[in-house]
Amino acid sequence: MQYRTRFAPSPSGLLHVGNAYSALYCARWAEQHQAELLLRIEDIDHTRCRAEFAEHIITDLHWLGLSWPQPVRYQSQCLAAYQEALLELKNMAVVYPCFCTRKDIQQEINRMPSAPQAESSAPIYPGTCRNLDFNQQQQRMKHEPYAWRLDVQKALTKAGENLSWQDGSGKRYPAQIDHDIVIGRKDISFSYHLSVVVDDAEQHISHIIRGEDLRDSTGIHRLLQELLQKPEPVYIHHALLCEANGSKLSKRDGSVSLQSLRLMGVDAQKLHAFLNHATPLSWPFTQARAADILDILGN
Repeated sequence: MQYRTRFAPSPSGLLHVGNAYSALYCARWAEQHQAELLLRIEDIDHTRCRAEFAEHIITDLHWLGLSWPQPVRYQSQCLAAYQEALLELKNMAVVYPCFCTRKDIQQEINRMPSAPQAESSAPIYPGTCRNLDFNQQQQRMKHEPYAWRLDVQKALTKAGENLSWQDGSGKRYPAQIDHDIVIGRKDISFSYHLSVVVDDAEQHISHIIRGEDLRDSTGIHRLLQELLQKPEPVYIHHALLCEANGSKLSKRDGSVSLQSLRLMGVDAQKLHAFLNHATPLSWPFTQARAADILDILGN
């Protein structure tokens, strides 16, 4: 069997050094296992993603020395496949329309004697719209915005209660899902969860390599794979490159971008070596002057 993995950034901003660490991790794994490494641009969220960021991603990855088979898959060009998958879930009666806003959800949770919490301590969806009858759903869908939520208990009944996923060492973990997650969003029609499951199946991905922060999504994806009769890949979750203070690197917080490093004259091979051997796994230059970065990573 030909192994195949992917690096799948979202063009909602410039790639930062944490993204570079993940891309290089994927590339190193692919080289070690004689696997194919694909590039996917996850631009389904038109409210945040921009074409110029997709172009910057490709430029930055080429600068890092990475290459991939063509063509690149852009999620924005695959909407029909996601629509077909959502229709399958509707026909199975495992999704329902949800009319709740974030404010509605928080108010409902506040009224409950014991507020449900996810492992992250964030409030989870309490199932407000799950038991609306068909007529209520139809009437409200005529004049209210709504999202499609997966009825997890119904879905698990169809897929099997003992659903699990496998990591790179062969160990299996239970597919844990703590609430009814959104499958089709009000603003962009399809969620990340649905689109990546479809993408990974259509691209014949055998091994999904991604950050530890996405581990909690794995159970959701395994459930969708079972419902949609998609193949089961192996999952590898790598540790995250963090800021010097231990916080997660992010585009939103303005973490050091690859573009800025490239333009200031950082040597890509020295950056490779630094990221591949960083101990502890952190980026110590966040508050440093450019001269300090170039002193270690410059040409």
